[in-house]
Amino acid sequence: MQSLWQRPLEPVIIAWDNQPAAVEIRLPSGFQANTLYYRIKLDSGEERQGEWHDASLAIVKTEEVEGTKFSVRRFFLPAGLPFGYHHLAMELPGRYAESLIISAPARAYTPQANNERGWGVFLPLYSLRTQDNWGSGDYSDLAALMGWVDGLGGQVVATLPMLATFLEGDGDFSPYRPSSRLLWNEFYLDINKVSELGECHSAQALISSQPFQNEITALRNLPLVDYKRLMTIKRQALEEMAECFFSQPSGRLEGLRRFVESNPVIEDYARFNATCEKRKSLWRSWPQPLKGGVIKEGDYDEKNKRYHLYAQWLASQQMSAVSETAGQKGLQLYLDLPLGVHPDGYDVWREAGAFVQDAQSGAPPDAVFTRGQNWEFPPLHPQRIREQGYRYVIAYLRHNLEQAGILRIDHVMGLHRLFCIPGGMDSSHGVYLRYNAEELYAILALESQRHKTIIVGEDLGIVPGYVRPAMKKHGLTSMYVLRYELAAGIQQGVHPVPPDAVASLNTHDMPPFASFWQGLDIEERLKLGLLNGAAAQAERDNLPDIKRTLSNALIARGWLQQSEDSLIAVLKACLAYLAESPARVVLVNLEDLWLETQPQNVPSTRAEYPNWQRKIRLTLEEFCQMSQVVDILRVVSNLRRPDNAGSERERITE
Repeated sequence: MQSLWQRPLEPVIIAWDNQPAAVEIRLPSGFQANTLYYRIKLDSGEERQGEWHDASLAIVKTEEVEGTKFSVRRFFLPAGLPFGYHHLAMELPGRYAESLIISAPARAYTPQANNERGWGVFLPLYSLRTQDNWGSGDYSDLAALMGWVDGLGGQVVATLPMLATFLEGDGDFSPYRPSSRLLWNEFYLDINKVSELGECHSAQALISSQPFQNEITALRNLPLVDYKRLMTIKRQALEEMAECFFSQPSGRLEGLRRFVESNPVIEDYARFNATCEKRKSLWRSWPQPLKGGVIKEGDYDEKNKRYHLYAQWLASQQMSAVSETAGQKGLQLYLDLPLGVHPDGYDVWREAGAFVQDAQSGAPPDAVFTRGQNWEFPPLHPQRIREQGYRYVIAYLRHNLEQAGILRIDHVMGLHRLFCIPGGMDSSHGVYLRYNAEELYAILALESQRHKTIIVGEDLGIVPGYVRPAMKKHGLTSMYVLRYELAAGIQQGVHPVPPDAVASLNTHDMPPFASFWQGLDIEERLKLGLLNGAAAQAERDNLPDIKRTLSNALIARGWLQQSEDSLIAVLKACLAYLAESPARVVLVNLEDLWLETQPQNVPSTRAEYPNWQRKIRLTLEEFCQMSQVVDILRVVSNLRRPDNAGSERERITE
């Protein structure tokens, strides 16, 4: 406790909207100084100096800590600090004090034309089937999907995290436990778009060989994505191209070197992966100094390191091309920032001090997850990330914001608190770690303004009462999921859609609309052991009331006729209800449009269900031509236009 008080300044100070920021300094009682001098080094490199005289250093409180009396004095930084990350330094008798100043706008980025109502589609990229891909969607497929949405008048394409995947060990392919939040996923590379393929004869021979083509065909025809098998053949092709690439000087080789020099994390990540491969073990079993983050030449094979440099460079290029395509078409790429990272992955190894290593994040038991949830990744350490000046947090935010027009913050409650499960205990036991939320909001607001990216907070489930007011205060967009809003008030009807929200029928963690409406998800969860018989029967009994409440709301709004009760009619009416609302964005889950019943993810399952692996039923080429899909999206598009709601009301209820 005394060590905290012996630090004169807090590690972080916030200056909102260029206003003077209050600074509290802890000093031993009896400390005498008529004047305190300070320096502020701006992130531009400019330095400013100043001083506080004794008269302006008001004592706001005193406290005795372990026998030593301290006084807290308050002074104010000058107004007008430019937005950015600046460093405050003070020379005190016998000690030196410093702090990070986050000078930030009070609110995250909001487009100037804030009254525009957009719409878009959602689909996990891994699930996207095309006639030509190798068994999973890739970056080129995402660009093609964007082109189709643009042609229908949409503004947004949303998908799940596409960050560097951890494919070793337990076979967990969750995009919400990546190896790193600082790098893009080479798994999504379109091999046919790599420049070196046209010049590398060995890669051409490999890919055109019959065994290789047979493997592509087999992977393409599987109903589930086989991550390891697909990555194996992609790596084989990439390794051939890498050998050609590094064998002689070229402009592209110089481009890679410049890329690595400006992004040191790429070199470090390549060394880490190459060391994992040489040792054939996870980093937590390594000896020191490897385990502590020190890797030297000889600890890895140079060929493997070059491969990872090359693959990351290509992933960055193809991901940037997707983002550029979005910008050229006036679209927004809606990306998702996961709450955590895989404990055996790169980030936890490199930034070990930023994590609580002997604990896991999760959620306590509730009415839905009666056993609680263990998400199996370590939480960030609240105090250490402050002492590090939020270095890691800023880095992973910037990586995602550079490509995103909209960024969703998974489990936005984690800005405030996170349920922490000590090692060896189950998810019914744990404590909440509390974070300095205002500092995290300041970083979000500053970085979103710099990158002109809208920030969406995933505020679903159990949300403490202080979270949504904080989101609103700092300009974060909330989420509106129709089923949740319905379940929250069966007797009161459906809660209205707020204007500052992303509205949808469901999320990737929920069953598709057709499954919910028919009660199929109840039987699925009963089969998986997530519900007992009594709970399942209670949900069956409750479902007719839920459906009646929703139908009545749709009838009242004129989107559903009394005589209509078909699944497709209700789906159209629900989407029309959302589309006519004042929501900032309406997201349509593409799988809902052909009445898919199987979910992409069933929370709290692992081996029981193939999470994050199921491919969609139709190819891109097929659903782009499917009249039911196109007609519904055209109606949604027209309803989002403020001048067209009346005519569409007649059309959608025909």
